[in-house]
Amino acid sequence: MVAVRTIHDAQGAHDRRRAPARPPVPPGPADRGRVQVLPTDQPPEGATSPDARPRLSFAVPPARGKAPRHLADLDLAGRKQALREVGLPAFRADQLSRHYFTHFTREPADMTDLPAAQREQLCGELLPDLIHEVRALRADGGRTIKHLWALHDGVRVESVLMRYRDRTTLCVSSQAGCGMACPFCATGQMGLTRNLSTGEIVEQIRHAAALSQAGGLTGGPARLSNIVFMGMGEPMVNYKNVVAALHRIIDPAPEGFGLSARGVTVSTVGLVPLIRKLAGEGLPVTLAVSLHAPDDELRDALIPVNSKWKVGQLLDAAHDYFEATGRRVSIEYALIKDMNDHAWRAQLLADELNRRGRGWAHVNPIPLNPTPGSIWTCSEPQVQDLFVDTLRRAGITTTVRDTRGSDIDGACGQLATEALNQERAAHTR
Repeated sequence: MVAVRTIHDAQGAHDRRRAPARPPVPPGPADRGRVQVLPTDQPPEGATSPDARPRLSFAVPPARGKAPRHLADLDLAGRKQALREVGLPAFRADQLSRHYFTHFTREPADMTDLPAAQREQLCGELLPDLIHEVRALRADGGRTIKHLWALHDGVRVESVLMRYRDRTTLCVSSQAGCGMACPFCATGQMGLTRNLSTGEIVEQIRHAAALSQAGGLTGGPARLSNIVFMGMGEPMVNYKNVVAALHRIIDPAPEGFGLSARGVTVSTVGLVPLIRKLAGEGLPVTLAVSLHAPDDELRDALIPVNSKWKVGQLLDAAHDYFEATGRRVSIEYALIKDMNDHAWRAQLLADELNRRGRGWAHVNPIPLNPTPGSIWTCSEPQVQDLFVDTLRRAGITTTVRDTRGSDIDGACGQLATEALNQERAAHTR
């Protein structure tokens, strides 16, 4: 049974356990008497035992064999050196790179400007096959495609390609699994298997760019314009390979795809030292902070990394990122029924943001995909409307996220978990 507390009880506990920087926000008329559901009231999403609890881990398990070296793992100078070492002309690295990043191909037959006798060897050295399609599911009238990919060691990851009226966006994975253990996240309950190589990250992007260009999404040919690191994994834990992937995304050919940095977003649950490190990289990409609660009492249980870096520290780092890059920070907030969707929390969030200045952050409330019979479900429409209105009245720019793919296990990790469970079941028959 789910333990129930009223908002008065929850706010009182908040007052006792945390010394706020200002007087606490009392629950308004809309919140009085509402229940307060807690993350500990039910086992984590996807847990296999009733006593399961999230286990935060920053340790990256050793890989079972290294991914083959790929052109995208290296800068242009490194690609040239790799060809020199095997007796091939260094300038061919430039040609290979242009085929890969502008024509989105790794097929030797497509590279007619290369000597026929060298094509296979050149591609074999720098363009190995890194990811294989296991499943592709379509939703939203063909405007959304979710891919399940198998990597060289059998590990599975997901990406989601989405076409909107004014852009085409790929949600890319940076890890297989995740060690951040957020209890409402299917990927978080998988645990972390390993980091993806730069090449494995970039290959998701190349496939999406080629599919978009070929008209694979409803509406005809499109140009991939936006990349969001919001797929499986915590990008900051795979910092080195993610930063290298950012260069491949932003740098012009032959170094990379040449996408605008304004169309690239890196999401994090709040690894404060690495947010500050990213701010110094000279890459003006958008930072997205998966906040989901403005008070430490709730966020400690909802986002386990909050036990190391509290809300105030995280928002300070996010504001400093804005100051360093000039890029407005996105505050991601999954609205979960009776857990974090109370109007007083919207007001507290607005106060925390405004205390650091105006116009530096943009809040994205995200309706959680409904899970029947679970405490992890979406807010009632009128509750969501009140939450959003509270933020807007406080001067916070707020846009409700257009969720995609709920009918194809759209949340990260759901498809990979389903496939893994099916394989395990088949082996035990």
